[in-house]
Amino acid sequence: MNWLAVAIGGALGSVTRYGVALLMPVMAGSRFPWPTFTVNFVGSFLIGVAYVVIVQKQLITLEYRLWIITGFLGGFTTFSSFSLESFLLLQQGEIIQALVYMLASIICCLIAVSLAVFLTQKFLA
Repeated sequence: MNWLAVAIGGALGSVTRYGVALLMPVMAGSRFPWPTFTVNFVGSFLIGVAYVVIVQKQLITLEYRLWIITGFLGGFTTFSSFSLESFLLLQQGEIIQALVYMLASIICCLIAVSLAVFLTQKFLA
């Protein structure tokens, strides 16, 4: 049953990630990978909320952790895409763009998960 929860969550997360990429407008002249950045930021925020709700507060059963965190958010976030896009920017000589993308992704996603944990703990206190 656990495998099924992860598989269904992962499929839904992947489809959602694909939908974000389709819905985000491409900014003219921008080579910055905005859809991946957005998905990683939102996913980091959501995993912070899920961590508090499922693990810390146990407001829903631990079984949902596999479906939501491992499955859906694992399929939704795109660290492997982030890594490839960073590599390609570097390979194309876009050193500044690559560094901005890498630093902004890491810093903003850490801020997102921290903010989510803080806000969710306060909201559920």
